[in-house]
Amino acid sequence: MKQIITFTIIIIMSVFSLNAQETIPQEIKIDTIFSKWNKNNTPGGSVGIIKDGKLIFSKGYGMANLDYNIPNGPETVFKIASTSKQFTAASIIILAQQGKLSLQDKLSTYFPKFPSYADKITIQHLLNHTSGIRDYIILARLSGLGPNDYYTDKTVSKLLMSQQELNFTPGEEFVYSNSGYWLLGQIVKKVSGETLAAFAKKNIFDPLEMKNSRFHDNFIEVVKNRATGYRPNRKGGFFEYMTTLNMVGDGGLITTINDLAKWDTSFYDTSVFDKDFWKQMLRLGTLNNGEKTAYASGLATRNYKGLEVIHHSGSFVGYRTQFIRFPEAKFSVIVLANRTDTDPSRMAYKIADLFLKNEYKTQKQYKPKNEALGKSRKKEFSISVKELKALEGNYWNNQNKSRSKLQVIDGVLNYVRSNGSKTKMRPIAKNKFQIIGSRTPVYLEAKNSKEFTIMTSNSTSVTFTSFEPITTYSTKDLESYSGEYYSAELDVIYTLKRSKNKLILMVKGEPIGEVKPIMKDVISIRSRQTFEFNKNRSEFRLSMLGRVKNIKFVKR
Repeated sequence: MKQIITFTIIIIMSVFSLNAQETIPQEIKIDTIFSKWNKNNTPGGSVGIIKDGKLIFSKGYGMANLDYNIPNGPETVFKIASTSKQFTAASIIILAQQGKLSLQDKLSTYFPKFPSYADKITIQHLLNHTSGIRDYIILARLSGLGPNDYYTDKTVSKLLMSQQELNFTPGEEFVYSNSGYWLLGQIVKKVSGETLAAFAKKNIFDPLEMKNSRFHDNFIEVVKNRATGYRPNRKGGFFEYMTTLNMVGDGGLITTINDLAKWDTSFYDTSVFDKDFWKQMLRLGTLNNGEKTAYASGLATRNYKGLEVIHHSGSFVGYRTQFIRFPEAKFSVIVLANRTDTDPSRMAYKIADLFLKNEYKTQKQYKPKNEALGKSRKKEFSISVKELKALEGNYWNNQNKSRSKLQVIDGVLNYVRSNGSKTKMRPIAKNKFQIIGSRTPVYLEAKNSKEFTIMTSNSTSVTFTSFEPITTYSTKDLESYSGEYYSAELDVIYTLKRSKNKLILMVKGEPIGEVKPIMKDVISIRSRQTFEFNKNRSEFRLSMLGRVKNIKFVKR
């Protein structure tokens, strides 16, 4: 009997394989893209390809669970991290369509205990990441909470309401903030009287028959077919990398390839969500100066090889996600991974290249929004090494509190990030360069040897100014920087402790790492946290990764 069953399974698998090859002649090439995952002793992920509203390819690679050798598949349940944001945004849009809230409502309407700046923040600002609210995940880390520490919505609420300042005036900038979407999830609860999980189930997942999708707001709840998250260890194996946090809104959705395909189909089939719904979902943010951002409501936009792309990635604990949609081609790719050492975005676009190469537009057909750059790309330019050398140096961006470097390597100008990663650039005009290898056009324009600007094809720009770096502390520096500093906003003491010719950061009695000098009155740890001191060094302002800026610490 066992032999008959085994033979039957083999026949069924063979038929499936034949059908897949008939429908997807690129299957072997797709398998090659995920060859690193397709092993019995490693985690991996699941992949879905959707064309004209139909899931034409779905397949799992590697293991969902290494303890029990359970493979990944189209029905494997993954956390999708920030890719969840579009479902939080959808819940807000639904409430707006129901007349239960307005996107112009002020944050103070729902959170009267926030500082007065909440009177200037709208729901629309939260949707578009233009509110200026500091990112709670980074705030928690800066307050001394580690990645394995447990904290709750009450902790997040207290952290946010303790912030006496914003990163910037609402509407002045676009800075990605998980806080905004956590707050949106709380607003859904306040307006509807239901948790975000319950509201989304009733209004999104049930109507679309997404039976394996929900906001997972109880980490001890059993989830059938769930993929465990993993990160690599130093011995060639993997550690489990999960979370005990229950916050949802900014993330927290669990779902499958098959369910997400149904959500993608609803973009074209308006039987559940009408055209106005999707119009509001895709309305780009507008800054105070009238400029459009590339981010709408839980969905970002970009241009890839002449085609519009609607997309969002996700990254949290042991999960990585990318969901890209080409609306003109009615084509989408979903990549869900349960390992940290991977790049789903690169893989998703590789798949798109297999299917859309004949639909991509040539340079003549496609003109970027930045017309000046578009014209300069028509010709190849040659710049001497001497001219390139004149641009070398260290540069600082005060808006994001980040540094970079321009460096000539083997006759090619490289853009060097603060973490040391390098990207080559090719000249396209005098003192104008295009970054090589970027999925969307990115340009660098050096106005002179003192300043350069990074620009994208949608006109987003960031300016860096040259500075003279400091590599060692003087005795005076070591003495004046050392001491205890208190932040009322984080309710935490930071200690800068002198150790010979070094400074060590201590938080809650634990050493965090060495703090190194950048320039006069500016020091940094691992190029992630930046400390900017006042002239008499009685206080500093702490910033991290652009998402948290200028938290005040006063010397005790």
